[in-house]
Amino acid sequence: MLYLNIELKDRRLRVCRLFPPYHRLLRCPLRRQSSAGVFQGFYFSQSAPCCRVTKAEPGQAEPGTELGWGWESGAGGAPAPLGASWRTGSGMAPGVELGFAAAAEGAGGAWRLHSTYFPSKVGGRPAWLGEAGLPGPAALRCGRCQQPCAFLLQLYAPLPGRADAFHRTLFVFACRGAACYGLAGPGGPFRVFRSQLPRRNDTYPEEPPPEEPPPGPAPAPPRRLGSGAALCRVCGCLGPRCCGRCRRAAYCGPEHQALDWRRGHRRSCGQHAAGDDLANAIPEHNEFLFPEYEILIEPEEPELPADSTDDEQGAEGTSKDAKEQEELGAAGTADGAFQSLDEEALEAMAKHETAEEKIFQMFKKRVAGEPEQIIRYCRGGEGPLWVSGENRPEEKDIPNCVCGAKRIFEFQIMPQLLNHLQVDSLGESIDWGTLVVYTCADSCGGESAYLEEFIWKQDYSMGCTL
Repeated sequence: MLYLNIELKDRRLRVCRLFPPYHRLLRCPLRRQSSAGVFQGFYFSQSAPCCRVTKAEPGQAEPGTELGWGWESGAGGAPAPLGASWRTGSGMAPGVELGFAAAAEGAGGAWRLHSTYFPSKVGGRPAWLGEAGLPGPAALRCGRCQQPCAFLLQLYAPLPGRADAFHRTLFVFACRGAACYGLAGPGGPFRVFRSQLPRRNDTYPEEPPPEEPPPGPAPAPPRRLGSGAALCRVCGCLGPRCCGRCRRAAYCGPEHQALDWRRGHRRSCGQHAAGDDLANAIPEHNEFLFPEYEILIEPEEPELPADSTDDEQGAEGTSKDAKEQEELGAAGTADGAFQSLDEEALEAMAKHETAEEKIFQMFKKRVAGEPEQIIRYCRGGEGPLWVSGENRPEEKDIPNCVCGAKRIFEFQIMPQLLNHLQVDSLGESIDWGTLVVYTCADSCGGESAYLEEFIWKQDYSMGCTL
């Protein structure tokens, strides 16, 4: 059973809700048209197989038009999940899907970011999927400074045809220390974990949750999971440590216990009865957490031939101009230095700089159509979009999963996410060119554990920045 609601707003078709197992929020611009010249969105009713289609052309909308089946990516007319994009014409392979950060809409709009609604989101506390086998405090420490990592983002990405991955979410954590981001390569200040559940499980009902927000005020962050596992008051991760005085406040480690004590727990500790939920409520935000956003997903639009030609010519022109500027600058200001290098060395340097520039121009050209994208998702399909020719992992650099299967590219985190994290500083700052996540090709494991996956950090080449 799949529910998909579509509305027209500000000349954009927006998919309001897509429930399990393909639970995604999508933004779909009207300029995306099918081969018939219309945009097709689909609603699968409770009694499927039937669908109601919303049709729109630039400047007009005709909701409720009956157009029949249209999710070409799914088998047997089934809808396509994240990782299998909608098609806009025959013969087009499933493409990349883009993620965008969006503030929760309206007062109390963050209710959709709770675990019950299987969210994709940035920042705040993690909305855990499975309640068993959460990564412990030791697994969530930075590989460089050994301080606790903060929750960065999660993507809900179930796998079609996999009963054991009816629900599936990837969680990314990042160190808060800017000094830990100086080196590129594997791991370091990042951690990635995967959780998956079958449709019938001990945590969630088989039917989708209600579309309306829950009645009453928004609930405070949970102190415990339904399984009974305590969560840290500061970061929302597993909290095996508790306050020695009140025995009610849980923490992942001494760092967050000290932070919470300074933030006010010293005043409330031991002053209220154990059952006073209001007094024991956890503050929604603190300085350790990244700002919270919902992630909306939209298929990447294919390039139009005319636009592609223009862009290529523009990129080529930019490349030539930059090279000429380099040559002029070198001739005018560094003649003495260049005399000490032979012609072969100079030629090698020039070729390397030109190659790096072309790679970076390709990166800029690809993201120019949707410059606000923070996620590029394409599990097992098109590879990552690199910002540089340097520091790319080879096959031997990507370790196999603990089950023995190879890891494959699933998604990458774009540098545009940094604009939403409020991490800029005059000195060292959290930074990356792109973060590439590789996951088990077999998506192994069950509902009893979170399995760690692999992440690779690539930085910009010298002189190349957005």
